[in-house]
Amino acid sequence: MKTIGILLVMLVGVACSSEPTITKDMLDGGTLFDPSIYKPENYLVSKAIPNPTPEQARKPVLIACHGYTATTFEWDELRTWAAGRTDLLLSQVLLGGHGRSYDEFKKSTWHDWQAAITDEYARLEKAGYQNISLLGSSTSGALLMELVASGYFANRTAPRTILLVDPIVIPSDKTLSLVKVFGPMLGYVETNQTAAEDKVYYRFRPQETLQELQNLLTVVRKDLEKGIRLPPGCSLKVYKSSKDPSADPVSAVLIYKGISTADGQPVTVELIDSDLHVYTRLNLRSNVTATDRANQTATFTDITVRVLR
Repeated sequence: MKTIGILLVMLVGVACSSEPTITKDMLDGGTLFDPSIYKPENYLVSKAIPNPTPEQARKPVLIACHGYTATTFEWDELRTWAAGRTDLLLSQVLLGGHGRSYDEFKKSTWHDWQAAITDEYARLEKAGYQNISLLGSSTSGALLMELVASGYFANRTAPRTILLVDPIVIPSDKTLSLVKVFGPMLGYVETNQTAAEDKVYYRFRPQETLQELQNLLTVVRKDLEKGIRLPPGCSLKVYKSSKDPSADPVSAVLIYKGISTADGQPVTVELIDSDLHVYTRLNLRSNVTATDRANQTATFTDITVRVLR
């Protein structure tokens, strides 16, 4: 009842305006775009090295995918941390509908978001890359699990490993389940973020995309209930913040119970002592602690070890 009451108060405040007021300084405004749109070769291995040598084709490639309302910025710190390494290649994928304008985001579906991942995977596979791994944060975790469950990798080169940072299956904010009822009246939901974050994250969340997120999570929960088997030779690890304000930590439990390796073994789950969502992204956050820095470094190190196995 309390949650519904809060939603009703929100409705009174925003129902009169179904479209937000967006400035040119926001990612939503259609003026600022994700830099991968201008220079994809700086972000995608398939664009940077479209015709790899046999040695390059054998090198591990990690496709890093961001979360809902985010951009490639979410994995910039991993790229910076790994700068100078010659033993792996990093592709930062911009999800479909993201990083452009509010209108494009509003019209996008979760299938559009996911298509950017499969497009890069297919290009790498066609170019001859033999060792591909996947890294997803938040909503990309759900997108990657759905790919496995739907059989996308059945007739393809299987990923070496799938790594999920704060994947969302159950939202911490339970009002998302009511978006189908109240969403059309709300129009959009505004997030509380800084002006600097406005340039790399959508400030306004169209109710249409919230419904798409809810649809995706419903599909993934059903997949986990049925049971998901990883492709042969593929491993999976979850890194989960223990006090996540966006993705309920029970998400990790559902993944652990719902996914197994091809030979029936459990996947790996590590709980991280953190109260951040996507704790590996620290830039533009306030009050970052030494523990936050240590968590980020430890996770980046572990990700690299697993990709290079």
